[in-house]
Amino acid sequence: MAVRALARVNLAAIERNCARLAAAAAPARLCAVVKADGYGHGAAPAARAARAGGAAWLAVATATEAAQLRAAGLGGPLLVLGALAPEELDVALRAGADVVAWREAFAAAVARRARELAPGGAVGVHVKLDTGMGRLGTRDPAEAARVAAAVAAAPELRLAGAMTHFATADEADPAFLRRQLDAFLAWASTIRSADPDVLRHAANSAAALTEPGARLDMVRCGIAIYGLDPFQRDAAAHGLEPALELRSYVAEVKRCATGESAGYGRRFVAERDTWIATIPVGYGDGYRRGLSGNADVVVDGRRVPLVGAVSMDNVTVDLGPSEHEPVARGAAAVLIGAGVTAEDLAHRLGTINYEITCALTARVPREYHHDGEPVAAGAPA
Repeated sequence: MAVRALARVNLAAIERNCARLAAAAAPARLCAVVKADGYGHGAAPAARAARAGGAAWLAVATATEAAQLRAAGLGGPLLVLGALAPEELDVALRAGADVVAWREAFAAAVARRARELAPGGAVGVHVKLDTGMGRLGTRDPAEAARVAAAVAAAPELRLAGAMTHFATADEADPAFLRRQLDAFLAWASTIRSADPDVLRHAANSAAALTEPGARLDMVRCGIAIYGLDPFQRDAAAHGLEPALELRSYVAEVKRCATGESAGYGRRFVAERDTWIATIPVGYGDGYRRGLSGNADVVVDGRRVPLVGAVSMDNVTVDLGPSEHEPVARGAAAVLIGAGVTAEDLAHRLGTINYEITCALTARVPREYHHDGEPVAAGAPA
């Protein structure tokens, strides 16, 4: 029976993308970022595939995400990148995750909670210097150095990393990235001189692919491990394979005579006799309303225009004029994949490919395979 909306995820593509990134970054380690449910692909299956492809670390944004990975049986080094409220800190520590600090008071709180929640083991802490992103981290290298010293001095803690985050790595002009990198290296060199085992990490996917000097000891790749282009152009140009397809089927086909319409608001009115197919996917599934009249769908192997408004549960496409019904009900429809890329949809929406896959809602089931061979969601890739 046809599934109204299905995201098919090729775990083999994630493995190969990670192998490509790990080879490019070597001898730096690869940290696979699987936050936001693996950018919409499924965090635990994506994490397993990333590990199989050579990722030494995993990273998430929240404590709950860390706990979910542990509950799924994923061990090994795990870093929570985001800010943590007191209750969230406890969840992260119970998950055995490393955390990020940039204030002495927070480092002290981690040490206090670690005495109760992680007795006998030192909690890994990564100190963050804000070199230009302007969000988390301290802008003051002296403060960051004090935090690092406090972490190193606390028996409950382990100074595991020194980190920053680039603001413009995906832009053509590398000048600001290099300013950030220079500022980070000047600070991190003092940290490494005191402890050569501290991991220096700064590069996201874009920097890992194009700025060798930013790879340091570890790269944190997110969007690229899923085969999406951090530069919003062509993933294949970087040897990356998109892992996700969004599929549906033709639920109805009907004639649309000149002057007849389809969808809310009559945003499509036929200028000639044609055939309209209805596909049961909409913004309730994360397929954005902004694509109304502004996207293509591959129906039965043929790329056709989406017409009319995207509604919560359905879209319509124009199959063109034909003497006979041009496709059968139940024919396959592909909304992402088969040449329709996340980058293409992002350009049409004036956004980025991250938002296209992250927007897919929970009512779209994920189906996993390894180059066509079915893989259960909880199984090794």
